[in-house]
Amino acid sequence: MRYRITHQTEYFYGDRVPLCHNVIRLRPRDTAYQTCEKHELAINPVPADQRERVDYFGNLATWIAVQEPHVSLRINTTSEVDVSRRKIADGVTGPAWDEVPAMMSGTLDPEVLAAREYTFDSPHVARGAELADYARKDFPRGAPLIPCILNLTHRIFDEFIFDTDATTIGTPILEILRHHHGVCQDFAHLQIGCLRSLGLAAKYVSGYLVTKPPPGQRRLIGADASHAWISAFVPGYGWMDFDPTNDTVPSDQHITIGWARDYDDLSPVKGVTIGGHGHSLEFSVDVESIPAA
Repeated sequence: MRYRITHQTEYFYGDRVPLCHNVIRLRPRDTAYQTCEKHELAINPVPADQRERVDYFGNLATWIAVQEPHVSLRINTTSEVDVSRRKIADGVTGPAWDEVPAMMSGTLDPEVLAAREYTFDSPHVARGAELADYARKDFPRGAPLIPCILNLTHRIFDEFIFDTDATTIGTPILEILRHHHGVCQDFAHLQIGCLRSLGLAAKYVSGYLVTKPPPGQRRLIGADASHAWISAFVPGYGWMDFDPTNDTVPSDQHITIGWARDYDDLSPVKGVTIGGHGHSLEFSVDVESIPAA
């Protein structure tokens, strides 16, 4: 499938801002199942300086410096992405989950060593006994890893309520666990925390989800949204994605921007603003299926 993604972000300030520096991470990443064929970035006011780099996690980041007084900052991106269908192969279950922590710490295999850094705490994901206890219902001793993760994915979907008013990005995982409300970023952080608390490797994936209107209704332009899910490391098979918000294994309707330890590493726009006296934010996302080239 080929998609055109239009992502519009605009900040409005209470007073003029003389200077701001931001890092933008909105270019879809090239992967084994996805190719970004086109990406355009438009910024108003036009930055005095703009540079691109690949960050530590392999995601493309654009650094900008706006050095003229402004009362709003508009960041628009348009991307065209080819996405292939993917699934977990029939009969693939992975090793026993409780053998994996020892595998992660007892080998010099480069792929395993690279995955091991995703077993530790990160800014939004702290491991803990309460998270491990919640996950263990789906991780009986000796059970294969992939079915265990699928069961945990389903339980988060079944037991938690999607609620855009319940949390902020700074809401601690344990609060989400206790109140059972949140959004996709929360559910991704929760599942990552559960897996890491069991000694497993998991990372945060940021991207877009293709949505469809109810039967008989037209597709609303700009009504789509950014999305988040997780990827877990399965020794012998590599990284596999799971979406706890939708109880699914991502396929050709999930478009990946990038991956890292948690949201803090992948915020779409992150930076420093001088002045402004507060700000408000408006954004819209449109994901449209288009003919393949």
